[in-house]
Amino acid sequence: MSVSSNWSRRTVLKGGLALGVGWSVSRVPGTGIGHSLASAPSDLVTRPIPSSGERIPVIGIGTARRYDVDDSAAAHAPLREVLRAFPELGGRLVDTAPSYGRAEPVVGDLVAAIGNRDKLFLATKVRIAGGDVKAGIAEMEQSLRHLHTDRIDLLQVHNLAGVDELLPVLREWKQAGRIRYLGITTSFERQYQDFIRVMEREALDFIQVDYAIDNRSAADRILPLAADRGMAVLTNLPFGRGRVFQAFRDKPLPEWAREWGIESWAQFALKYVVSHPAVTCAIPGTATLAYLEDNMGAARGRLPDAETRDRMAALIDSA
Repeated sequence: MSVSSNWSRRTVLKGGLALGVGWSVSRVPGTGIGHSLASAPSDLVTRPIPSSGERIPVIGIGTARRYDVDDSAAAHAPLREVLRAFPELGGRLVDTAPSYGRAEPVVGDLVAAIGNRDKLFLATKVRIAGGDVKAGIAEMEQSLRHLHTDRIDLLQVHNLAGVDELLPVLREWKQAGRIRYLGITTSFERQYQDFIRVMEREALDFIQVDYAIDNRSAADRILPLAADRGMAVLTNLPFGRGRVFQAFRDKPLPEWAREWGIESWAQFALKYVVSHPAVTCAIPGTATLAYLEDNMGAARGRLPDAETRDRMAALIDSA
């Protein structure tokens, strides 16, 4: 998310608090977590991974850009707070990648220091150029070291880079127990046709695709195909690279949104995404406790029905 879009979310968040819109008032002593969220992590909406039946909460954490920080205590402090609180709020899935600068080792170091690896579902990625499988294997081995683990929950071929060469390797690693699930990712519409072809011919546990209330084209073919093929779906860029906040920042939430437990524009955007029946988990970038609490609110209460989803989409289309 750009600087301007971060500013937009901060503006929206402050505006919501000023209007009395919030998700917690008092805090759990010693944790910084709001009572209303920490008291009932079991009430999160979850979805099954079709290939296994294992259930995961519909809101996760993305780490691109926000976790690409230096080793200073000041840079790590808010991220440590988020990663410590996340499973306490019932969350599980954290998504990262070697290509996200220092994000992957930062996540691994913080999780190791906190000691909550067993409570998290860690997803990362691998990519190669020019068919260099050895380079891909080396990157995968490095991810294990970065994440301080002997088994990665989900390993994905990043933006289809080397997908034909890497999927057989990922299957070998899954058979050996070094990864639990495998998949592919994209965040670019120009790759959709190639992405669909891979989905049609390969057995995959997961796909990851860009999908947001203002970026709905993945719902035309990719999301229905994932449902048909029994593939879990992670959605990246659920705030449309910040466009959602920029579109809504000066507008009050409609009263009908509150009927669905929506208390912020972030929750509005996220509940739209995760209410699609094919979506397993959205992974918004999350680097502060305030954003974490806001995002996790979207995993609670009722999810919008089809009629309300149409109403939500029409609202942003008219913004």
